[in-house]
Amino acid sequence: MAYDDLRSFLRALDKEGDLKRVRAEVDPYLEVGEIVDRVNKAGGPALLFENVKGSAMPLAMNVFGTDRRLLKALGLRSYDEISEKIGGLVKPELPQGFGGLREAFGKLGSMAHVPPRKVKEAPVQEVVLTGEDVDLDQLPALFTWPEDGGSFFNLGLTHTKHPETGVRNLGLYRLQRHDRRTIGMHWQIHKDSRNHYQVAARRGEKLPVAIAFGSPPAVTYAATAPLPGDIDEYLFAGFVQGRRVEMVDCKTVPLQVPAAAEVVIEGWLEPGKTLPEGPFGDHTGFYTPQEPFPALTIDCVTMRRRPLLQSIVVGRPPTEDGPLGRATERFFLPLLKIIIPDIVDYHLPESGGFHNCAIVSIDKKYPKHAQKVMHAIWGAHMMSLTKLIVVVDADCDVHDLHEVSWRALGNTDYARDLTVVEGPVDHLDHASYQQFWGGKAGIDATAKWPEEGYTRDGGWPRMIVSDPETADRVTKRWKEYGL
Repeated sequence: MAYDDLRSFLRALDKEGDLKRVRAEVDPYLEVGEIVDRVNKAGGPALLFENVKGSAMPLAMNVFGTDRRLLKALGLRSYDEISEKIGGLVKPELPQGFGGLREAFGKLGSMAHVPPRKVKEAPVQEVVLTGEDVDLDQLPALFTWPEDGGSFFNLGLTHTKHPETGVRNLGLYRLQRHDRRTIGMHWQIHKDSRNHYQVAARRGEKLPVAIAFGSPPAVTYAATAPLPGDIDEYLFAGFVQGRRVEMVDCKTVPLQVPAAAEVVIEGWLEPGKTLPEGPFGDHTGFYTPQEPFPALTIDCVTMRRRPLLQSIVVGRPPTEDGPLGRATERFFLPLLKIIIPDIVDYHLPESGGFHNCAIVSIDKKYPKHAQKVMHAIWGAHMMSLTKLIVVVDADCDVHDLHEVSWRALGNTDYARDLTVVEGPVDHLDHASYQQFWGGKAGIDATAKWPEEGYTRDGGWPRMIVSDPETADRVTKRWKEYGL
């Protein structure tokens, strides 16, 4: 089973020797970021900084920094466990396409143990601070990279709801601490919370916002998942952890937050109130520039009596984003197959920022099948932001980048096998010559057919493979060779 809250998971890691308590004083200005980046890239343990300069609150870092720890936090042996569970629910009776995707999640929602459960009392509301008692400087925000524009909270789970439909959204966005009561909301153009803010502004209304820190692991993961806007992240979190998430009403805004969180900040967002946000050293490995973003005034902070804060460091990969991205890749394969049933498997390399590159295998059935799949991906929800798609045959392991590179780099005719289009790109993409849209490419690295114009004598050549009988004999005699 997944862990009920962050601190119970940290206790388990501590017991196993996979948590390092750092008792020396550390500075959230650059020092913490440098420590965490080194430890993460070395595959090191989770970290609990118990003496953070300027704050009495311990800071948990690198908590999901390895696949083993994330799987343990979610109560899984492998990412394929959830993938198989979802696949079993959505096959074979559901229709294909986006209607099938929504119906699949509807089936998840019909399970009695999945929807969140409201409680009246919660650990996260043991202490309540309002008005002038609110002081965000007491929370350990990180100034991670030398050219960052300020200190940021990088793992605050932001809660909003659509002003007209009441549909809830849970998202993960960086949060710049402007002063003791003001937070910058980095709501990118494609995000649901930005849409909620725009609808509220059009209606001339303030938007209620609540941000939770140190939430149960399944809830934190769900906040990172690219779900359709009408799918409740808490429904998905309950499905992942195998039981309902307990929620409590906020004190000053009409929203609900995880009862087992460590800290929650609440406020109302005024229409049109923005402040310069950034620069910020982002998961792209580059600084994103300063832009105006909504500025949230915090009216209330609730917390446990002895709270701790959780954050992450992002930057040049690999980082803690890696396990979270790999979980999403595996979890969403059966759902992606509902929209694009041609797909056998896919891989989103961390070095491509996950969303920038997709390697896809197909069981090729007709000429230009690969191109059909490319365009289907470019039309599939947040997969539309993919900049490079490499399509290979089903016998290629999409997770073996050496194998993929061999097929895509040396066995293609780029005059015929390269598709170049234009379309939307991520808000943070600095490589496009203008913001929000740019060039994309698809590489058809499948074996080519005569019907596709490959008319050379003998057709597409056969791939070299060992003689099966000889390979089996050598395997059986391997110890004899003394190798």
